[in-house]
Amino acid sequence: MGDMGDFGDQQQKGRRQNVRLPPEVNRILFVRNLPYKITSEEMYDIFGKFGPIRQIRLGTGNDTRGKAFVVYEDIFDAKNACDHLKGFNVAGRYLVVLYYQASRAFAQVDRNKRKEELEKMKEKFGVDGEKHDNDKKKDEK
Repeated sequence: MGDMGDFGDQQQKGRRQNVRLPPEVNRILFVRNLPYKITSEEMYDIFGKFGPIRQIRLGTGNDTRGKAFVVYEDIFDAKNACDHLKGFNVAGRYLVVLYYQASRAFAQVDRNKRKEELEKMKEKFGVDGEKHDNDKKKDEK
């Protein structure tokens, strides 16, 4: 009879592998709107109900407090947690749970870097982005 249980487990795993998940789904969840005083243990209690967790990173800086990354061992556990914990109330705060998207996170960094480079170039060449008298004369011609 024990063999049937193993077969059932294999069948269940096979079904999970055949499921096609949306492209944004991954093992890393980004969580916002956490209470500032939440502990790692409380995070493991909340998110651990959905499956084994590889890592939880809680924000501690002024700009990262109330935010965390939760990394699951299995993508299906992450999807289940994301589906069930969106809007979950923790100490009077409703959680915002999203899939981490590296392209979106690094896009902001790239944008800021480009902006800095542009400012340096403007400074180097004495360009301030304003129209000057010489520009107005050219426009009138």
